[in-house]
Amino acid sequence: MKNKLKNIDNKTFLLYMTIVLFIIMYGIGVIMFGNKGFQKPQVFLNLFISNAGLIVIATGMTMVIISGGIDISVGSFVALTCMVLAYLMEKTKINALSAIVIVIIIGLIFGLVQGILISYLNIQPFIVTLAGMFFARGMTAIISQEMISITNETFLSWANKKITIPLFGIVNKKGAVVYPYIYPTVIVALIILVLMFIMLKYTKFGRSVYAVGGNEQSALLLGLNVKKIKLQVYILNGLLCSIGGFLFCLNTCAGFVEQAKGFEMEAIAGAVIGGTLLTGGVGNVFGSLFGVLIKGTIEAFVSFQGTLSSWWTKIIIAAILAFFIILQSILAMSKRGKK
Repeated sequence: MKNKLKNIDNKTFLLYMTIVLFIIMYGIGVIMFGNKGFQKPQVFLNLFISNAGLIVIATGMTMVIISGGIDISVGSFVALTCMVLAYLMEKTKINALSAIVIVIIIGLIFGLVQGILISYLNIQPFIVTLAGMFFARGMTAIISQEMISITNETFLSWANKKITIPLFGIVNKKGAVVYPYIYPTVIVALIILVLMFIMLKYTKFGRSVYAVGGNEQSALLLGLNVKKIKLQVYILNGLLCSIGGFLFCLNTCAGFVEQAKGFEMEAIAGAVIGGTLLTGGVGNVFGSLFGVLIKGTIEAFVSFQGTLSSWWTKIIIAAILAFFIILQSILAMSKRGKK
């Protein structure tokens, strides 16, 4: 029993804290706003619908931080992805599928370039991705400084496709049974989340990512190709950014310069609140999912309350983030003290 508790303390305590915090916060929402319909299943599903793109981005960010890196370019790249999709489909009349393939290729190239600079030229990830942030946002403005709304029929059919869940139906005022629903974006995001969890936990590459982030010198002594692993991490993150940008675009159906501003900080916050250590080597993508859901729950609080400024979401997230960073430091000091 003691060994089990020790294992929980060392490896999954922060994850459990995040899950418990989400359950408590959502329960408070049900109590406070139950008369406004907060307890309806659709409200819970809306957390996934509105944050599908962020879930994918936070998943990639989790992997990057586990490897000992960081990527602050993801918000700008999401904006670039949306703008490229909108421009290709509206201005050049390329079909939706071809446009998606192009942005995925761009994402892979973007990740490759950043990965080479970080892994083989030994430039600090913060500096490289800072440059990437400015480049992506600048390229977004170069393509168009005006908002481009997407009217492509295929793309809009994907964006508006509802998948009804034949459970928890509610009778509306007209006497008709209304069932909750999700969009395909949620399914894509959850599939990617599960695949990333399996990859990080059960594959050689995943274990290597943890090893590199935990102690790079030890990883080298184990015979791991640290530079190659870091490069692969950033290439995969570039792929996830392009997919996350596509899912985000399905929600907005437009491209504009100021889109997804601060998205990178939301992804980092989701990962850290989910139990990913900023020092690397520890993290879980399911924790990042709950970190994102906590952010969505706070947004729902503000929306249901009706009179609060949307800035309260960022203030509360900042407080929770600070709490988890302090908690990480305390656990790290406690671990060093035991040694």
